[in-house]
Amino acid sequence: MADNHGNTPAAWTAVLIALVGFVVGGVGVALSPINYVLFWVGAGLVGVAAVAFLVMAKMGLHESAH
Repeated sequence: MADNHGNTPAAWTAVLIALVGFVVGGVGVALSPINYVLFWVGAGLVGVAAVAFLVMAKMGLHESAH
């Protein structure tokens, strides 16, 4: 396991984007009637979080500062 335990800029950025995605998607599902546009925008943001993590990791932002 890595020494940083996910405490890197790449990990934090991905988590924050995914959190926003889950909140947006959850709001879309909570509305009556269900707002599918908001739900799919939220799902898309979760995908963007994964891509952002991969790009930032390739840039070296997912490495230990030691």
